Order: sequence, then structure tokens, then C-alpha cells
Amino acid sequence: MTHPHLRRFDQPFRWPVPPFRVVLVRPEIPPNTGNIARLCAATGTPLHLVGPMGFRLSDKSLLRAGLDYWKAVDMQAHGDWDDFRKVVPLAADRVHLFSTAGQRSLFDAKFQAGDVLIFGSESLGLPDPLLREFPDRILGIPMRAGDVRSLNLSTSVGIALYEALRQINQRMSPA
Repeated sequence: MTHPHLRRFDQPFRWPVPPFRVVLVRPEIPPNTGNIARLCAATGTPLHLVGPMGFRLSDKSLLRAGLDYWKAVDMQAHGDWDDFRKVVPLAADRVHLFSTAGQRSLFDAKFQAGDVLIFGSESLGLPDPLLREFPDRILGIPMRAGDVRSLNLSTSVGIALYEALRQINQRMSPA
């Protein structure tokens, strides 16, 4: 069901070509993935889900979180990391892995159109072999020291994707 939103204003923005790609490795919580799918629909960002996943793509809470935007999501599901790598070639300098173990801030990274933003599962993060494969490409999102171990996955993806988009848009805008 599609509803017009009377208060919507189309913000002027230059979208990157090619777009970024968001990759979720072993996502576990359907509403997080649904929220990320909606974000990807809103930004024209392809979404790759790498299994095994903690839910089925027909899960009601996944579909509910994505609302009626699923037709606008460019989504591909892959059985595992090897299946994903067969479909999506990764250049080491165009990959950004997000982890609480990241010692470099995402705000220090320089994003380029077409970069691949990779996130791990909600409970375990990215697998160690993947972190070892791209040790210089691990980024963290700054958090105050204290009681919080990590941010919600969908929040992290939103922060990272919009920082990457901001950088690209800023470079594309006339001075």
C-alpha cells in the first residue's frame, strides 16, 4: 500500500554513480535488516545479504520493517561469503569493514562512489577471517567509553552510509 506524504520535500542531492553497496554478513535480527533495506531503497544503494542468516526472507518482522518499499530495494541474497565473492569482486582499496574493533574512525576514511560497506552480525560482528583479509580497511564509529558495547546494526549502517554519501556529495557540489 503506497501513501503520499504531503510534507515530503525532495532535498537537492547528487547521488554517486556507481552507488555504494551495503553488505550484511550473517544478519540475525529481521527488523534490523528490514530497516536497512528501507534505507537502501531511499538511497538507491544495492543491498547484499550474506548467509547464513538468522531468519528467512519471508519473515513477517523483516517485511514489516521494510514497509511497502521492498520493490524499490535492489537486494541480493548469497548463501555464504564465498558465494558473495563469486558475484561481487572486491578491490582491497574500495572495501570498508565496520567493527567495534576498528581503530580508525569512519570520519577519517575517504569514501569513493562504488565502495563496498561491509557489516557483521548483531551478536558477533564480522568473522575474524574477513577482518584478517582486510586489516587496513577496518573502521569504527566513535562512541563514548562506558557501558555501551556497540551500536544497533541498522543505526551503524545509517551512520556509515550517510557519511559516505555526504563526502561524495560534498566533492560533487560546485564550490
